[in-house]
Amino acid sequence: MYQILSEREEFLAKEIVDIAFKIHFQLGPGLLESIYEKCFCYELSKRNIPYLSQQHIDIHYDEMIIEKGLRIDLVIDDLIIVELKAQENKHPVWEAQLLSYLKMTEKRLGFIVNFHVPKIKEGIKRMIN
Repeated sequence: MYQILSEREEFLAKEIVDIAFKIHFQLGPGLLESIYEKCFCYELSKRNIPYLSQQHIDIHYDEMIIEKGLRIDLVIDDLIIVELKAQENKHPVWEAQLLSYLKMTEKRLGFIVNFHVPKIKEGIKRMIN
C-alpha cells in the first residue's frame, strides 16, 4: 500500500500540470523538446519553485558506481521527477524508464509530459513509485 503524498508533493503536482497546460496552450505541439523544457523552467522560476534541469545521477550497481549514468530532465524541489517528451508516438518504455528513475533516486512521484499531442491531457502521465 502506498503512503499518502505530502501536501507539498500534491501542490507541486498541480503546478506541474498547470504549467504543462499553459505551455501547450500557448505553443501547441510540434516543437523541439528543448523549447518546451526552457519554457517549463521559465514557468517554474516565475512561480518560485526550485528545480534542477538535466540532472545527472550516479547509478549504483553491486559494488560499482556508474558516474552520471542517468540524466533526468527535471527534478522539482527534490521531490518530483518530470520527463519531457515531444514525440508523435508514445513509447511503452517511457513509463518503465520513469519508474526506474523514481526507484534509483528514491523519489515517489513522477510525470511524463509529452507535448506532441492535440490535447495536453492526453500527454500527461502521473506515476507513483
